[in-house]
Amino acid sequence: MRAVIQRVRAAKVTVLDELVSSIGPGLCVLVGIKCSDTTTDVEYLVRKILALRLFEDDGKRWQKSVKDLQLDILCVSQFTLYHRLKGNKPDFSAAMKGEDANQLYNHFLDRLRQSYDAIKIQDGKFGAYMQVHIENDGPVTIELESPQPKHSEECVDK
Repeated sequence: MRAVIQRVRAAKVTVLDELVSSIGPGLCVLVGIKCSDTTTDVEYLVRKILALRLFEDDGKRWQKSVKDLQLDILCVSQFTLYHRLKGNKPDFSAAMKGEDANQLYNHFLDRLRQSYDAIKIQDGKFGAYMQVHIENDGPVTIELESPQPKHSEECVDK
């Protein structure tokens, strides 16, 4: 499971020019789910996202987490994070498909809400063509990936 985490002053998601969700200061998290990901990967990312020290405290950088400061988190599902290029064309066969991905993504959101403050967790619209508006702060962008088992198997299209 992969997350691209951006410290933001503000972020919002629209679908067909309608606002789906928005946040003020906090984190915008783009979430990619690989076909072999499980709830163990969810637990790892939730723990790391909430503990990452990306914010200042008394002028010192990298001292506080989103949870420490009680800031917002906007999550956006993004299967394109698991791509590989075949020539110049992206291939997304490593990404988890449809309903399975939706279920694991919803579990990820549930675990974030349970581990933090449900009101502070917003998300886009799974599977929709979205416009993500990000006012990056810094800019600060961090990529996280859950640890891979030593003997992970290749995914097979179902």
